[in-house]
Amino acid sequence: MKRVLALLALVSAVAFGAPAWAEEKVAAPVVAAAVEAAPAAAAAAAPAAEAAPAPVPNKGDNAWVMVSAALVILMSIPGLALFYGGLVRSKNMLSVLMQVFTVFSLITLLWVIYGYSAAFTEGNEFFGTLDKLFLKGITPESVGATFSKGVVISELAFVIFQGAFAAITCGLIVGAFAERAKFSAILVFMVIWFTLSYIPMAHMVWYWAGPDAYTDAAAAEAAGKTAGFLFQKGALDFAGGTVVHINAAIAGLIGAYMVGKRTGLGNVAMAPHSLTFTMIGASLLWFGWFGFNAGSALEASGGAALAMVNTWVATAAAALSWTFAEWILKGKPSMLGAASGAVAGLVAITPAAGFVGVMGAIIIGLIAGVVCLWGVNGLKKLLGADDSLDVFGVHGVGGILGAILTGVFVDPALGGTGVYDYVANKVGDFDMTTQVIAQLWGVGTVIVWSGVVSIVAYKLVDIVIGLRVPEDEEREGLDLTSHGESAYHH
Repeated sequence: MKRVLALLALVSAVAFGAPAWAEEKVAAPVVAAAVEAAPAAAAAAAPAAEAAPAPVPNKGDNAWVMVSAALVILMSIPGLALFYGGLVRSKNMLSVLMQVFTVFSLITLLWVIYGYSAAFTEGNEFFGTLDKLFLKGITPESVGATFSKGVVISELAFVIFQGAFAAITCGLIVGAFAERAKFSAILVFMVIWFTLSYIPMAHMVWYWAGPDAYTDAAAAEAAGKTAGFLFQKGALDFAGGTVVHINAAIAGLIGAYMVGKRTGLGNVAMAPHSLTFTMIGASLLWFGWFGFNAGSALEASGGAALAMVNTWVATAAAALSWTFAEWILKGKPSMLGAASGAVAGLVAITPAAGFVGVMGAIIIGLIAGVVCLWGVNGLKKLLGADDSLDVFGVHGVGGILGAILTGVFVDPALGGTGVYDYVANKVGDFDMTTQVIAQLWGVGTVIVWSGVVSIVAYKLVDIVIGLRVPEDEEREGLDLTSHGESAYHH
């Protein structure tokens, strides 16, 4: 526990230690759009045009977002499930599949019941409201904002797209304490963490009034005050570097500490039982990630195409850089390394996908492969946690790296898109120092927020249910002891 608190304190000091002059906002950052115009912003905007027709969703945009949502679901089941399942011992294969599958189902329902409303309605800087509880008031005719003025998509398409993000985020966490946690404890923890960490982070980063609210300086100021905390800070996160990856990685790392190390670690063979499944899972993740990143453009546009190409090349670059670095250091390139490198590249490019140029994406991928290789080896030893499937080493380290480098390579001088000014209707002036500091605000906030929520949630679950299975059940394997099934019958 002391090591956990020390880690949180150190990172928080670095992230929040910026001088006061550095807190200047970046104008109108482009991040995932909210789906309702803020009433306060609308009131402050230019007088309503009585004759202006209501915008109608473009069928192509709608189709793209719905297909992207399906691709993100594919990332969870079967992608993540097979990737994780192949990495554990054969006696725990079904337990990991069951955990990912059930967590996905659980979060899906919670998202529809209250998660969407609390994340994507106007409330305060940290939470929305429950005005759309059970999707109240959302009909097939309901629309939501995109990143272009006067362009909307069906709100139900946005609901499922963002719900798939929430589900895979919670699924990522289980890899950190695989092979020894109670199934019931995992489910109860996920309810608490989803409610108190995922929802507020999604609101802080991605909620805003939409581009149509930014008609002039006064209207933009009013709209900005209704946005999430990190949106107001100017933090850029195109598809979830902070909301998804760092958020889940911190929860996983805290869980690895609090659940404890696997029985026999260091004395018993714990090699992955099927790198074939892991490679298939990684491939499905890569495929589905095109929906994850390119779908976050919310339109079938050139911006979506940029995010798609960046996801393609950054992942390839990271897979190669991890492979060759491992080849040099260990003498042989491994399939596990190539698959892990690919996931590291996917994670690192996620916050930057729609903001950086193709060369910037390649550089991010090349750096991510090497840095995350260190994350699952050197850093893991320094932290001393039994992060079973290297959730923090890949998703935490890769997410932090990608979030910070987004602030560098978004620079138009380096091939990036810059930051769009919706009042001037053009790309605004860019200050790299200011943007990197805004990115550090995002990184620091999610580390501290997720860390505190995770510690409290794990402690509560441990007191009420207990986090860990008995030692004899762990030795026999969770497939049989927790689920009464076996993945294989030889």
